[in-house]
Amino acid sequence: MTAALTAMITAVVGVLGTLLAPVLAQRHLDRQRLQEAGQAERRRLLEERRGAYTAMNRASRQFHTLLKDALHRVRDGVYAEQDREQLEDARRDYRDRYAEAQMVVPERILDASRAVNEVLARIDAVVKRLDRGLAREGESAEGALRDLKEAEPLLTAMRRLMRADLGVED
Repeated sequence: MTAALTAMITAVVGVLGTLLAPVLAQRHLDRQRLQEAGQAERRRLLEERRGAYTAMNRASRQFHTLLKDALHRVRDGVYAEQDREQLEDARRDYRDRYAEAQMVVPERILDASRAVNEVLARIDAVVKRLDRGLAREGESAEGALRDLKEAEPLLTAMRRLMRADLGVED
């Protein structure tokens, strides 16, 4: 009986192996596809963040540059309608990039961008008041230019945080 029992056990194991092999192979394939989908999603999210960072960095620096230009032109009395339109377009673009980034970037990046935003928004308001002849006491183009310098280290800090979050090392 031992030989017959051994043969029967061998046959059962063989049949079970034959029946389970496709199931196990399918489970392995499913697990592999799930891993690949997870990797693809992580890559997509990284690309989304990279795009948001690039757009926000570009827009904030452009807005900063145009604010500086506007203050020089206001100071020199040559601020024209074209300058106003260009600055307003840059402000809107910056606002849109900032809003987009708020949806996809980590809080530490948002904290850095808020610091930049506070300075740029404050100086933008000063430019508008100076342009309209409604400057508050003590406001001047020269003073606003000095205040705008506050944004430069904040922009650099924001860029460094973004790069670090993307894994870019110096």
